[in-house]
Amino acid sequence: MSLTAQIKVLREKTGAPVIECRNALVETGCDEEKATELLLKRGLARAEKKLHRLASMGMIEAYIHPGCRIGVLAEVNCESDFVARTQEFRELAHDLALQIAATAPTFVSAQDMPEGNTADPKEVCLLSQPFIKDPQKSVEERIKETIARVGENIRVKRFARFELGV
Repeated sequence: MSLTAQIKVLREKTGAPVIECRNALVETGCDEEKATELLLKRGLARAEKKLHRLASMGMIEAYIHPGCRIGVLAEVNCESDFVARTQEFRELAHDLALQIAATAPTFVSAQDMPEGNTADPKEVCLLSQPFIKDPQKSVEERIKETIARVGENIRVKRFARFELGV
């Protein structure tokens, strides 16, 4: 496979800029798997730097589970209206609403837990939970991957989960 074709595949897989994909392939001797890992590490490092930035735009994702017995409203924020309209951001917001419906977290993060609460954060905190579509990573890691791709800070501000009979 030519370098150009590998760059295209890597770009589609990671969402990284073309020049970053090329550099990663050159650094790893055109090993696509190692280049993907390298880009992911670099992207997550950039995502960490963006976490302090204000995220006041975004969307409210609504999800009603089949059978209409569980419903979720989740406010997911980003920095600009442009990113809020992207497919990548919308998919993340939907995945987060599915996560909330399936796992019934009580808090967004461990920082939101009251002092003295002895519950396991992986059970009651959304960001600490294993991501339902890929249990090898946490919800927080899934959000950071999206931050790395879209180039803006993303936060889950709040959510509400409704269940009949509870």
